[in-house]
Amino acid sequence: MRLIATALFCVLSLPAVNPGQASEVQKEPGSVFRDCDICPEMVVIPAGSFTMGSDGRHKYERPSRQVTIAKPFALGVYEVTFDEWQSCFDEGGCPRVPDDHKWGRGRRPVMNITWFETQFFVKWLSKKTGHVYRLPSEAEWEYAARGGTTTEFWWGDEVGENLANCRDCKSQWSKKGSAPVGSFAANPFGLYDVHGNEWEWMEDCWNPDQKGAPTDGSPRFDGQCQYRVMRSGSWYYFSKNIRSAWRFKNDARVKSYGIGMRVLRELP
Repeated sequence: MRLIATALFCVLSLPAVNPGQASEVQKEPGSVFRDCDICPEMVVIPAGSFTMGSDGRHKYERPSRQVTIAKPFALGVYEVTFDEWQSCFDEGGCPRVPDDHKWGRGRRPVMNITWFETQFFVKWLSKKTGHVYRLPSEAEWEYAARGGTTTEFWWGDEVGENLANCRDCKSQWSKKGSAPVGSFAANPFGLYDVHGNEWEWMEDCWNPDQKGAPTDGSPRFDGQCQYRVMRSGSWYYFSKNIRSAWRFKNDARVKSYGIGMRVLRELP
């Protein structure tokens, strides 16, 4: 009887394990997965170092600095879509369904969302899956967007034709609105639409330059936190504003047909 009681005590004393964490296995860089049927498709980004920013371009991008990402993370293969946002709304996680500007929903990137509304989406994903979802830091984003490259865009220094969605990108969507996600080629890390289509909200507070910014890839929480960093540029902007190093800001309360999001999932 004492043995049974002891065994029962040991079982009851085991720490609770989240179902999502219990099934977690080591994911290799480049592997693609979903945590649920209606969750965003994610790709594993390897750890590594890169030079962030650009000394020869806009003051917002200076000074350039070496940043080291110590451990892999997963990033959305695509910008979050209207379909994915609708699932969040249907399950009570997101407060409203944003306007699509009559361009269509489905696989189009969600837009007209404030920075604060992105927090509802990542909290819904985290609760649903048992994993930590959040917005990327701008360092994590630039590292992943570059995909190991050092050029203005991941494919080179010239914007070319039909490689992205921006005002002068010479695609069928140029100056007309957003394109369905995945309409152009993926970068070396397997990410789509890191240049143009929709601005993507970052976790970071805005600072007008890179002085004093973290060098470990973590978000920056000092500065003008009523504004948040945006990356990637959008369909409405010119190619100079969709470069890997380009960074911009907006009031966290603003929603626009040019602003969407992409999610990051932390890995153990």
